[in-house]
Amino acid sequence: MAARMTPNHVKQKLRAGTPSVGSWLNIGSPTSAETLAALGFDWLCVDMEHGQIDLETLAAMLAAVGRYPVAPLARVPEITEGAIKRVLDAGAWGFVAPDVRSREEVELMVAAAKYPPAGVRSFGGGRHALSFRTDPLTYFRRANDEVLIVAQIEHVDAIRRIDDILAVPGLDACYTGPSDLCASAGLTPALEPEDAEFEAMMQRLLAAARRRGVVPGIHCGTPEYANRRLAEGWTLVGIVNDLRFLTAAARSSRDAIKA
Repeated sequence: MAARMTPNHVKQKLRAGTPSVGSWLNIGSPTSAETLAALGFDWLCVDMEHGQIDLETLAAMLAAVGRYPVAPLARVPEITEGAIKRVLDAGAWGFVAPDVRSREEVELMVAAAKYPPAGVRSFGGGRHALSFRTDPLTYFRRANDEVLIVAQIEHVDAIRRIDDILAVPGLDACYTGPSDLCASAGLTPALEPEDAEFEAMMQRLLAAARRRGVVPGIHCGTPEYANRRLAEGWTLVGIVNDLRFLTAAARSSRDAIKA
């Protein structure tokens, strides 16, 4: 009898067209990661592009998140075979690649994430099988179907080439970074932009994702904005990060104290 392997529930939900809501982890702390995981997000993504989180800390954070029914994801610092392989070997159930601007970058992402013959990911040790609660052989057989591959769209050049970028087989989802996208278009960076030009880019991205069968994702600053985007049909929705949650709560308490 084949060994069991925990299915990636986020990938299952997204394939079925069901929304999946999560947040980001910028504080390099397994305790902080575990605290947010206990709140019931669908997924939490450890941000290795910004901040000081190294691979050892990443593995501990992914393990802490994995104690709960929450998918542990990671954003790689760069789009390279080595970066992608190492976060997956550390136990990530999927990854977000930053600032994707070309079809060739997506092809590299997919190849790096999948074992042969579908890709070029090398077989090796790590805690990948432990993260999915299975044995290494079962992981090697099923990882290609369970790992979530996400391209972050955060530059105007990517919007111009969006149909070509999203046409790569094996890409599961795209995810918009509003602030960087605005900056690249000469707009004021914001988590929830109100510019008509930004909104036109969002509708172009959403339409392209639907045409190509790719899950549309977007980063949000407030629950109200997240609900608006969910109503429009965005299904991979993230809201701020642990550092912003901490700062907002601390500021609110500080300002409410009358001293």
